[in-house]
Amino acid sequence: MEIEFKFCIPAGRLKAVEAALKRGTVVRTRLQARYFDTADQRLAADGMVLRLRKEGRRWVQTVKATGDNALHRLEHNVDLGTAGAAPAIDPQRHQGTPVGDRLAKLLLADGSDGGVPLVERQSTDIVRLTRDVRVTGPGGAVVEMALDVGKVVAHAGTPEQRASPVCELELELKHGDVQGLVSLARRWSQQHGLWFSTVSKAERGARLLAAQETVEAVKAEAPRFGSQQPDGRAIQQAVVASCLAQMLPNASEIAAGSEDEEQVHQLRIGIRRLRTALRELAELDTASGLFDAAAWEPPLVEAFRALGELRDREQVVKLAQPRLREAGAPEFDPLAGDAAANSAPSAGDALRASAFQNVLVSLIGFTAARPAKAASESEEGGETPPASPAPLDADAARRMLRKRLQRLHKQVMRDGERFESLDTESQHRVRKRLKRLRYLAEFVAPLFDAADKGGAERYLKALRPAQDALGEFNDEAVALALYREAAERDSRAWFAVGWFSARHAAGARACAKALGKIDKAARFWKKK
Repeated sequence: MEIEFKFCIPAGRLKAVEAALKRGTVVRTRLQARYFDTADQRLAADGMVLRLRKEGRRWVQTVKATGDNALHRLEHNVDLGTAGAAPAIDPQRHQGTPVGDRLAKLLLADGSDGGVPLVERQSTDIVRLTRDVRVTGPGGAVVEMALDVGKVVAHAGTPEQRASPVCELELELKHGDVQGLVSLARRWSQQHGLWFSTVSKAERGARLLAAQETVEAVKAEAPRFGSQQPDGRAIQQAVVASCLAQMLPNASEIAAGSEDEEQVHQLRIGIRRLRTALRELAELDTASGLFDAAAWEPPLVEAFRALGELRDREQVVKLAQPRLREAGAPEFDPLAGDAAANSAPSAGDALRASAFQNVLVSLIGFTAARPAKAASESEEGGETPPASPAPLDADAARRMLRKRLQRLHKQVMRDGERFESLDTESQHRVRKRLKRLRYLAEFVAPLFDAADKGGAERYLKALRPAQDALGEFNDEAVALALYREAAERDSRAWFAVGWFSARHAAGARACAKALGKIDKAARFWKKK
């Protein structure tokens, strides 16, 4: 199992990164690789890479696949010696390994005896500088650092050839504690302005082949628990990994310069989900100190605000203007002359900030921390680490989660009863609390599904009318505040102020009514 970080290097920082790497003993290698897939790209669709690479004078065949979190990858390498000509690609060289068996299953998926033919899709030509670094201290580890500079080529050797530059730093854990890797990654990221990237060289080539400039935004998926009875830390790790699976690809694209609105939207959802996890799951493992919500929360809040403040206002205007026009409002742009529009940082700047990158690295490291029961076992080639305090066991964890769900449910019910009398800020907090209830229910649904098959899905469905009502009410409240600000610059905004003000009371009643209906939903977490 391979554990590594990969960072993009800003063009202006390459010389500094290379100089810092060369303060130790480095090895220079030229890597020329050819990547193979089926004509319908089934390997890429399954997150797999099959390549043949010349490393100096040696040929190595490698297959890789995505693992169970953002750090882990399945990998198997076969040394093919120093033959002059490139050997033929042969998937059977990986037979009998977990990743090799997964590859064979994909290639035989159509039922043919010989398997699906492989074709070369792209190639790379990279100069790599490597150095082993020993990290001392509690997170002691040996990490291989690799600076890759070169290019990815698609349609190699044809008139349609396209190329994309590569300039990245990879840090791979050779042995020792993953926290040593995290410590080193944070230090280099902060010193050199690096940002975490999820885009592999194979994926770069695939994008070149498809002439693809923007990729689809990644949406949320349910956590994957490794056992039927996960303890408190395992639950925390699975939920955080689920949040990162949505956040990291979108953050990687935006940090690299993408301005895609859906990627920004999905990243903000991922941050909301993660903040819910930090708030609601902290008690599952309080002794070890690994779940450091207090340190992780502030940079997440800062990034969320930087991504959202201006975009929220723009989205509200898009929704409001057609309705105002239909009501007879004068034509008017409430964002014209808006100081916030001129002072807001770009989304990429916000995500490349060292504080945000440090949090991503720390969170990824948390998902890869060893289970408590294995924490005192010795690492091959390393010292025996100290024993780690135990988290809540599976039964105690479920009891705690029941309490958290029940508390949020009751708070939402109480909010509904008094919603119309709350001030604007308190009404906004009701919406955030409802979202926390929804996200927590989504996170833990698999843990209770056996007791009430489909119960979580029915409960979540019962929340949707209230979510919709509160969402519309919040949009109108933001619009009202926005047009009130604009009225100080342009009197035409007063029409919108009056129109939204007149709708406020009816909207509050609709929210209260929708919230009240949630209490009729059966609570899937309750024991029968």
